[in-house]
Amino acid sequence: MASLNGKTLFISGGSRGIGLAIALRAARDGANVAIAAKTAEPHPKLAGTIYTAADEVRAAGGNALPILCDIRDEAQVIAAIDKTVAEFGGLDICVNNASAISLTNSQNTDMKRFDLMMGINTRGTFMVSKYCIPHLKKADNPHILMLSPPLDMKQKWFEHSTAYTMAKFGMSMCVLGLSGEQKRAGIAVNALWPRTTIATAAVGNLLGGDAMMRASRTPEIMGDAAYEIFCKPSREFTGQFCIDDKVLHAAGVTDFERYRVDPSVPLMSDFFVPDDDVPPPGVSVMALPSVDAAKAKG
Repeated sequence: MASLNGKTLFISGGSRGIGLAIALRAARDGANVAIAAKTAEPHPKLAGTIYTAADEVRAAGGNALPILCDIRDEAQVIAAIDKTVAEFGGLDICVNNASAISLTNSQNTDMKRFDLMMGINTRGTFMVSKYCIPHLKKADNPHILMLSPPLDMKQKWFEHSTAYTMAKFGMSMCVLGLSGEQKRAGIAVNALWPRTTIATAAVGNLLGGDAMMRASRTPEIMGDAAYEIFCKPSREFTGQFCIDDKVLHAAGVTDFERYRVDPSVPLMSDFFVPDDDVPPPGVSVMALPSVDAAKAKG
């Protein structure tokens, strides 16, 4: 059976939410995890720092390296990756999880926020991947994973939040390009996206608070799905835009109830899931309401 024991992961934005869930699942195998994020001090609305995340990784059975890093800063990214390689002796997996979000239309998106989203989501993903690749080429089964959606080029994904969608699809375009570029080197480059909303701070703060959280799945489903991707042979599985429950269903999972925050509340679809994407047997989701309607429910 495949294992991540002794493997080294570099995770951007790994101090909380989905990034932390991926780190903890790898840690259960005894993996080494570098947590590269900006949060060194507790935030009033966002739980977790690079140091609390590192403590959780160690408690789960892994080795942890917390690194204070702004992935918009080239020097900081290079230094963080070099520090990871020096600490653990190499690099096997790069996870581009860091992301900025603003669900606003063109008139309500100031250019500072636009630059933040493009700088973290698109540019940051490209840059972290760029500087991880020379190290990944030395690994036995190297993977790059973007937490980004399928490239479903429909107007409905753009019309209410053009800037955010551009920034997230920019991450997915990195998958499309880098998977081809690195195929000969044997580096897998894939994307992973949730079918439903995930109970993270972003969902709670932006999409309607407790009501939306209860209609979500827990971050653990993304951690488990990412794990399955990392265990696949990198030369055989690349350039894929994966949905979390489909990855797990293909791996033999049939019961998804344990990932639900509140089984009594219907699951809510996430943004960017294509209309023609069929969920696994027994899984049903409701269409995501508009941002304004979601907030009103909260």
